Amino acid sequence: MADRLLSEYRTLARVWAQSPASLRRVLGKDSPVAVMLSAARSATLESMRSEVAGRAVSPADPKLIRYLQASMGALPHEILRALFLDGSRRVIGDEQMQHGTIGQLTVHARVIFRRALELNAAGVILVHNHPSGDPTPSRGDIDVTERLVSIGYALDVALLEHIVVTSTKHSLILHRPARAKRRPPERLRDSAADPNDATLALANARRTARRRLLRRQLVGADECFGEPAWDILIDLFIHEAQGRAVSTSSACIASGLPTSSAQRLLQRLCDAGLLVREADRDDGRRTHIRLSPDLAHRLTAYFAAGED
Repeated sequence: MADRLLSEYRTLARVWAQSPASLRRVLGKDSPVAVMLSAARSATLESMRSEVAGRAVSPADPKLIRYLQASMGALPHEILRALFLDGSRRVIGDEQMQHGTIGQLTVHARVIFRRALELNAAGVILVHNHPSGDPTPSRGDIDVTERLVSIGYALDVALLEHIVVTSTKHSLILHRPARAKRRPPERLRDSAADPNDATLALANARRTARRRLLRRQLVGADECFGEPAWDILIDLFIHEAQGRAVSTSSACIASGLPTSSAQRLLQRLCDAGLLVREADRDDGRRTHIRLSPDLAHRLTAYFAAGED
């Protein structure tokens, strides 16, 4: 039986990840070994899960990583999973969000954050597996993660990390070495600005962005909400106040417009002197978009005076 299983699935980790139906296909429909292996796996995963549940966790927690590797690292298909955390970083939800490739994730961003709001989660850790055995994130994995970070800021739900796992290895997308070496962009306020005003302005801007997105979700008719230029400016203001650069593609997503229309709108805002394009210091193929210094300070005063 061991020979048949290893011949079919090649490694013990892949054997361990099979469903009872898959094991019975190799061992025979009446084999008690298929039931035994499935029960042993369930018991082991429950034991590992109990070491993570009910206490504060971080994306680099070795116990969390081992649990994720054991539960999904050797699966033959790619799945996306979300761990929802409360304000103390305790796991309050552990849910599978989708099957398929990570390229489909943009379609499900609303589902992920709607569920986070339903659970009153303060943070989310996303996890997906690479059946190839190589945990290196793809360019698509990275781009989608950056977009979800932007959406999370607007909703006041932090995307803490996006982990890629295999049966024996893992990668952290947000804390990958190449990203950690990047210099943070300059914040929108200078040393002469009042820190209290800047903090209040950021809080009000984030509440404004969150209310706008929730209104769209509640009504369910995005095409009826049309202030794309203002949405772009709010999104840029929030990111710059947090010391984060915004790529041109992410700014287009924030507008809610089709890509071609969003690019034309960004160009008009640049022509009007409201936005400035900058080359990415670490990747010459990408450009960032920023508020002009004058507009950044005027928006700080505007939001410091109250919510929109």
